[in-house]
Amino acid sequence: MSEILLPALAAIAFPDIDPVIFSIGPLSVHWYGLGYVVGILFAWWYAKKLISKPRLWANNTPPMKPTDLDDFVLWAALGVVLGGRTGYILFYDLPKYLSHPLDIFKVWEGGMSFHGGLLGVILAMILFARSRRINVYSMFDTIAAGVPVGLGLVRVANFINSELWGRPTDVPWGMVFPTGGPFVRHPSQLYEAGLEGIVLFTVLAVLIFYGRKLKYPRFISGTFIGLYGLSRIFVEFFREPDAQLGYLYGGWLTMGMVLSIPMILVGLAFIVSARNPEVATGR
Repeated sequence: MSEILLPALAAIAFPDIDPVIFSIGPLSVHWYGLGYVVGILFAWWYAKKLISKPRLWANNTPPMKPTDLDDFVLWAALGVVLGGRTGYILFYDLPKYLSHPLDIFKVWEGGMSFHGGLLGVILAMILFARSRRINVYSMFDTIAAGVPVGLGLVRVANFINSELWGRPTDVPWGMVFPTGGPFVRHPSQLYEAGLEGIVLFTVLAVLIFYGRKLKYPRFISGTFIGLYGLSRIFVEFFREPDAQLGYLYGGWLTMGMVLSIPMILVGLAFIVSARNPEVATGR
């Protein structure tokens, strides 16, 4: 692909926002970390709101108690961090971490994978749901409903950090990123924030409150992972691939696309197989 080099005047000015919100001695609070914290807390708060409305659930019976969600917050945080870090190491930069194993623990320097974080949270949900005798698929649905907000916030933080920027472009809203060389690039982080955050959250909310799809275990979580996979593949056509990986095939296939394809297939399988227990029992 030929690279597009335009003068900086042809681009929208990149906002000068410090990635560090504030520092107290050696402790610094970053927008990136705040995005994860707020995202987890919002998903917890939103899930509690959903289970407080019996009419949304099959047989008018929420699948868990508010105290279950209180206890799950720590499990979710560990699943996100451990899974996200492990996924990034395995999928995106394994040679580096094999050469410098102590860098594995430098989470503050970045390096998180959504797909790894998803697998980590799924494992945490399965183990937690079984320990509390909660329907695993309803657990998936409850947590998935609020996750897009955190995704959107983290993508905005990626934008503030001037990382994971897009490919060179001549669109009028292109930007010259401080770390992206002289090229005018797609602000692909904002594309992802819009699709994975705003659009996905809105679609799930409509399905929940107007379509009553929480009554169909697997439907909401299937919609979440399926639409995320589609959104990620779409944005990958505008996002610069990781430098250490580049394109995997034909100058267009990226690791993000490869990891998102199974999500679409699993999402479709969940949606198609979702059933309302009330209907199944003839109620």
